Amino acid sequence: MSTATKPRHIGRNISRIRELRGMKQEILGEAIGTSQKNISVIESSETVDPEKLKEIAKALGVTVEAIENFSEESVFSYFNNFYDNSTNQGQINGPNHNCTFNPLDKVVELYERLVQAEKDKVEYLEKLMKGK
Repeated sequence: MSTATKPRHIGRNISRIRELRGMKQEILGEAIGTSQKNISVIESSETVDPEKLKEIAKALGVTVEAIENFSEESVFSYFNNFYDNSTNQGQINGPNHNCTFNPLDKVVELYERLVQAEKDKVEYLEKLMKGK
């Protein structure tokens, strides 16, 4: 039994990162100056030219190392930790995110502006009717 690990499939990693970023092959191709067809070929390759990989990483907004070391498990772990940490609402180890204004005051302000706009419309229409 061999203990050698199978090398990571760089093309598949690029594909998954691109999909997670919500980017189509066509857009990635445009970003690095190639066609959608070439992106498809790259994503089906186990290895990618280092210079091309740098361009792709830049277009995807990640590092080359992120592409090379990408794994589905790390993504799920990241998002699970992000969700878990967001539920504490910043009170344990982050800034407190409280409103600095009263939301009800903003609603009242908006309502008053809408009423005034309607009054202005009525006034304008009355002037038009008198003009006929």
